[in-house]
Amino acid sequence: MENLSVLFLIAGGIILLLIFLYFVPISLWITALFSGVRVGLLELVFMRIRKVPPSLIVNSMINATKAGIDVTTNDLETHYLAGGNVPNVIKALISADKANIPLSFKQATAIDLAGRNVFEAVTTSVNPKVINTPNVAAVAQDGIQLIAKARVTVRANIMQLVGGAGEETILARVGEGIVTSIGSSASHKVVLENPDIISKLVLQKGLDAGTAYEILSIDIADVDVGENIGAKLQIDQANADLKVAEAKAEERRAMAVAVEQEMKAKAQEARASVIAAEVEIPQAISAAFRSGNLGIMDYYKMQNIQSDTDMRNSIASPGQSSGSTPKA
Repeated sequence: MENLSVLFLIAGGIILLLIFLYFVPISLWITALFSGVRVGLLELVFMRIRKVPPSLIVNSMINATKAGIDVTTNDLETHYLAGGNVPNVIKALISADKANIPLSFKQATAIDLAGRNVFEAVTTSVNPKVINTPNVAAVAQDGIQLIAKARVTVRANIMQLVGGAGEETILARVGEGIVTSIGSSASHKVVLENPDIISKLVLQKGLDAGTAYEILSIDIADVDVGENIGAKLQIDQANADLKVAEAKAEERRAMAVAVEQEMKAKAQEARASVIAAEVEIPQAISAAFRSGNLGIMDYYKMQNIQSDTDMRNSIASPGQSSGSTPKA
């Protein structure tokens, strides 16, 4: 029993020692002390309670102190609790100081909290990077399509990293400038002979205004000849004009057919009127007989004349039946 009690005491002591060393990082405090960083042991305990890694803060303070950067542990803790990347900010400050780039701790933390990589931004300011644009298709005034590809050399603008537009805006503006410069050329041959006119016109537009980058140069990497857009547009216009003409012709044909049908209807109407008039002839003859205005000999003469007329019509138009006047 005594042995078990001793073992429990030893185990409890070890656990308490580990808890003590966790909340009181003595080795880290000694390292900071020999590195010239003034940080209290109690301050390290409070960092652990606030769930701030003491090693991250102390190591960042050591790097900043060795590089001559004036920051405090409170500044680093505040930035960490705000969700920032403390080591990245310290590296950016050191790189900016060595490159004589004016960058304060407040600016660096603002850039970092804005979601940008502040160390990469400082590196880009020292060593400009090249952005390759996608293929940009544009049409010259002679209707020939040109496909251009450019390389844009940019340098980060530290003062406009917060709130400034990114690479996508640069690429969009450069593409727009390429389309404008090619479209203003009278012939595609002029562009092929002097591709540098594109970069000159694009650089004159000040495309880096309001962006997080400064454009140093725009170099046309490749210019290829595409399709004859002008000829295609003319063919499409001709096809459209042909369809319009066909539609108008069909409209006129339909109107002509309608007029023809209307005239046929009028002819049938006139024929019906003639037939209706012919029906009244026998009645008129009968009335003339009864009134004594028409004699039998007059009737026979009329029949002879009608027969002669039918004979002449049959001779003039063979195959057609001649009509005869109905008898009373």
